[in-house]
Amino acid sequence: MILTIYIFILSYFILGAVGFYFINRKKDKAAARKSWTKFITYFLIIHLLFFSITINIKAFQVLVAVIVVVGAVEMIRLYKMAAFKQTGFVAFAVFIYAALSSGLWFFSRMDVNLVLYTFLVLSIFDAFSQISGQLWGKQKIAPKISPNKTVGGSVGGGIFALASGFLLRSLYTNEWYLVAGLTLGIILFAFLGDIAASFYKRKFGVKDYSSLIPGHGGFLDRFDSLIAGGAWVAIFFFICGV
Repeated sequence: MILTIYIFILSYFILGAVGFYFINRKKDKAAARKSWTKFITYFLIIHLLFFSITINIKAFQVLVAVIVVVGAVEMIRLYKMAAFKQTGFVAFAVFIYAALSSGLWFFSRMDVNLVLYTFLVLSIFDAFSQISGQLWGKQKIAPKISPNKTVGGSVGGGIFALASGFLLRSLYTNEWYLVAGLTLGIILFAFLGDIAASFYKRKFGVKDYSSLIPGHGGFLDRFDSLIAGGAWVAIFFFICGV
């Protein structure tokens, strides 16, 4: 099972690499190098998270704790850089972040197959949103908040993620409408989490939360969708009890 899923992931990465090749051949060398750095870093991150889930779920829980703590530090860092202005906005944002992070923590302690299913859907949505966005994305969704997010990218990523969710439903066996509800919720929360994280940093006039992850920026630049998507799964199971 795990080997089959790993081959499934590698197949998607090969498909993604082909997409990046066609995207990057039209760019100058510096831009293409930056794009490939982002792709390779993402490849390494996905492998780290995948094997932490499949080999020892406690390792994934440790990574979740690190992500949550570093993300909080990045939020406070931007607040400090702005001379502690917009306190009300920051307090509200931290409250939402704490709620989502709590959901992510509960999610990390759920059944390992469900954690793996969610992680795969999130990864596919994130990766193919970027690829389809660069290939076909023309209409911006929120140019002042998230300039690179397009209708074509989000729809393309959503279609790939939803279809893959049904292909991977052996990890989450249930009625089709529950699988659809869970998967669509993961996609929606991942999208909204990305928008929310972008909105926060735009309020402070910065492009990235930090430069900790080559080609991606900070932890919240990379893991915002994981935090929100994981929280949705915890909410879904709390409400539906399935």
